[in-house]
Amino acid sequence: MLQLKTIASTLFLLISITLNAQQRNMSVFGEPSIEDFAVKKYTEDPEATAIILYEQGYYHFELIEDRYIRIVKDVYQKIKVLDAKKFDGGEIEIHLLTNSASQEKLINLTALTNNDGIKTYVKQAEIYTLKGTNGYHTKRFAFPNIKDGSILEYKYSVESPFFFDLKGWIFQNNYPTVYSEFTTKIPGNFNYNKSLRGEYKLEVNDADIKKKCFHIEGYTSADCEIATYAMKHIPAFKPEIYMLDESNHRAAINYELRDALDYSGSKNFYSKTWKNVDTEFKNDKDMGRQLSYKGYFKKNLPENVLAIADPLERAKAVYAFIQNHFTWNGAYRIFSEIRVKDAFEEKTGNIAEINLALINALEAADLDAKIVLSSTRENGIPTMSYPVLTDFNYVMAHLTIGQNKYILDATNKFTPFEVVPYRALNVKGRVMDFKKGSYWQDIEPYAKNIKYTNTRLTINEDGELKGKLSDLYSGYIAVNEREKLDKSNNESYFKNKEDENVEIENFTISNKNDLTQSLKTGYDITITPDVVGDKIYVFPFLKSNLYLDENPFKEDTRKYPIDIGYPFANTYLVSIDLNDQYEVVELPKSRVYKIPQNGGECSIAYQTDDKKISVRLSTKLNLYRYSPESYSILKDFLTNVMTVQSKEPIVLKKK
Repeated sequence: MLQLKTIASTLFLLISITLNAQQRNMSVFGEPSIEDFAVKKYTEDPEATAIILYEQGYYHFELIEDRYIRIVKDVYQKIKVLDAKKFDGGEIEIHLLTNSASQEKLINLTALTNNDGIKTYVKQAEIYTLKGTNGYHTKRFAFPNIKDGSILEYKYSVESPFFFDLKGWIFQNNYPTVYSEFTTKIPGNFNYNKSLRGEYKLEVNDADIKKKCFHIEGYTSADCEIATYAMKHIPAFKPEIYMLDESNHRAAINYELRDALDYSGSKNFYSKTWKNVDTEFKNDKDMGRQLSYKGYFKKNLPENVLAIADPLERAKAVYAFIQNHFTWNGAYRIFSEIRVKDAFEEKTGNIAEINLALINALEAADLDAKIVLSSTRENGIPTMSYPVLTDFNYVMAHLTIGQNKYILDATNKFTPFEVVPYRALNVKGRVMDFKKGSYWQDIEPYAKNIKYTNTRLTINEDGELKGKLSDLYSGYIAVNEREKLDKSNNESYFKNKEDENVEIENFTISNKNDLTQSLKTGYDITITPDVVGDKIYVFPFLKSNLYLDENPFKEDTRKYPIDIGYPFANTYLVSIDLNDQYEVVELPKSRVYKIPQNGGECSIAYQTDDKKISVRLSTKLNLYRYSPESYSILKDFLTNVMTVQSKEPIVLKKK
């Protein structure tokens, strides 16, 4: 089957399940066992450069300074280095959530390298703070004196005021993990939805109630749920090319705050229905209220744009105006620090500011536009079963014209109307319809992604092939090329297409800045083919000018769905004038390769007479998402494509 399959299984964990506590492993910081030192190789993964011998997370609610309720997150990890030269995990980063009102606090960080009992500690001066973006800053340190056999240990605590962001625990790491355990102690005032993600089962699933475990002076004491979850012998997570975010697949337990009862007796709901969320968004000062600038944008949109009669053409003009007006500042900020009017006047803004400006402008042009909450490819697929607002990190615009619906994003200077940036192609988004209620909308890539190449060559008396090459690009392929052109000058862009046998000169570019038209490039070309004896070996396709110049799939097997982002078609025409001086000795065979269920096709056709050779290569991938079961089919297909493109020469000789 080629269709997308379920990426993550979800299991709601019941506290009534209790397993034998003897299944738990124990470890003490700074006191590795004799067995820890004795490990030389991990039999379940002999190629592993390191293993995680033990890791533990303990998240518990505490009263700090008799005043503040905080989640305290205690973390401990013990790593055994097996091959120091290949080990790349010696640098640790701890990400701390922050906003304008509060922030997480790192306390009691201790880290050391243990070489046969000799301990070298990380000094406090060697712990660095990196100011980040999108709501986090980072603490970073590196273990000293790492050798084969080193045992690396670190532990720390984080005090967090963000009850809604308990997050959970990732059991699966970049190295094989012998034992990973997560324990929570949560007062009964706080209720969390819990879900297990990934393909591995819990070895420990232990929960109990502790009476009166949490007390604030002057209030009734609260009982706590103490839950422990653990996995053993978890394989290393190995990312695969063309996959959506790793968080969709790593073994983990996720927590989402459902509701909380404060000590005055009031219950606050966090995991709410979408109906509740719709109402809150409509009135939110950082999101919903930023949609109140219809009048402002009516004054600031050009009159000739507002005067366009056809709704679709008017929408395209509004889109182009906002796209050209703004420059994205690289930030997302969808739930805070959104100031649409200020951003418009400064001509720069974050994702939400630009696309909310687009929505306001479309509404000002009497068009039906709404917010789309979404998540980037690097941020994980949003939870569908109930609202998890922390799953979203992106905002786009939804436009309805008659029966047609469009998802728009004006943050990229090179994406035409209706082309969603590649970073935002992540399955589904939530359309925030404040009148009829929000709903899920598929986020589909633009379908017509084409590269068309036409090469006309003449072979001269010296065996050189001279002529002209022209390219036409559309859709995402045009976006990619325009971005390359923007990052380099024209000369260096074309020079990158040369190699030792190819020279390029007299290049031209058309429609570089006109996104309504296909991008066109052209140049004069000279190819010096290989000569062996009296035979000339001509490879008709320039490797640097092929959309796919290598097979990206190298592994024998595949675990996760393949998501290439968008379908594409690459047509390459070559005409060689033999100049009445050469004859064909050998011509490769014409043939066709297909992926079942219309998944793709590659056809190569050769024709010749006494005067010229004509070649037509057509490669198509008709889907953008393939199941893991289709991996071997796709890999073999692309292996055949590479053979056709670069391993089968036309053989000529002089008459």
